[in-house]
Amino acid sequence: MKYLRLLIIITLFASCSKNIYQVSKNTYHKKAKQLGKSLVKIAPDTIGNRTTKVIESQNFNLRKPNIVVIHHTAQDSCMQTYKTFALERTQVSSHYVICDDGTITQMLHDLVRGWHAGNGSWGKNTDINSSSIGIELDNNGTEPFSYAQINSLTSLLEKLSTKYKIPAQNIIGHSDIAPGRKTDPSALFPWKSLAESGFGIWYDEEDLKTVTLPVDFDTTLALKYIGYNTSNIKNAIYSFKLHFNSDEVSHELSEKDKKILFLVMKEV
Repeated sequence: MKYLRLLIIITLFASCSKNIYQVSKNTYHKKAKQLGKSLVKIAPDTIGNRTTKVIESQNFNLRKPNIVVIHHTAQDSCMQTYKTFALERTQVSSHYVICDDGTITQMLHDLVRGWHAGNGSWGKNTDINSSSIGIELDNNGTEPFSYAQINSLTSLLEKLSTKYKIPAQNIIGHSDIAPGRKTDPSALFPWKSLAESGFGIWYDEEDLKTVTLPVDFDTTLALKYIGYNTSNIKNAIYSFKLHFNSDEVSHELSEKDKKILFLVMKEV
């Protein structure tokens, strides 16, 4: 009787899980069709006291993403993340999820606007969701990223960068676009090796030994030039160090940090 009850619970759980993903799939298709229909016809608008004319041009295509934002899920499994992105109440999504074993799951079309970046900015871009692809790495934030996972990430970035011509400096972390609010991917993320594969930027570590900073070097302007929001300079410094000097993360720039910042700025 005990085992029968357990079997029923497992069956019900599996059934509920399937329903969650079926509902999410059906809703995705419905929304995609609605968006498609909304593009078929341009409705005349009223601006001021006048109605706009409509003359459709044949010269267009869909907008292309220009930024990739890398996250860690802060959850304990891919299944948890799939469920989070499938439920309407969470109001969060990402285009791709990469599991610890390297499995890549696509959850949104590249050209639709995912809900992964939230309130953030990179350079003058203040609506990251509208111009980015979000990639979630299955990681709780305290463990190293697996070789299989980073290998799959590199392959995915190669595809996306080639397809959409995404510049290396626009392959960034959630913490880069949201200083003080987000710290993912964690300090354990291998930004250097990713840059060595051609995705993201890094500084010349040999130059770090000999570089001399200009007397008038402005660290705030340098951070802003790279892309960081410097409205809270301490948060911007923290996010910069999390990315480029993760062994010494703090809210203050050391002399070494300033040299790294100068060298990174030259790579942009």
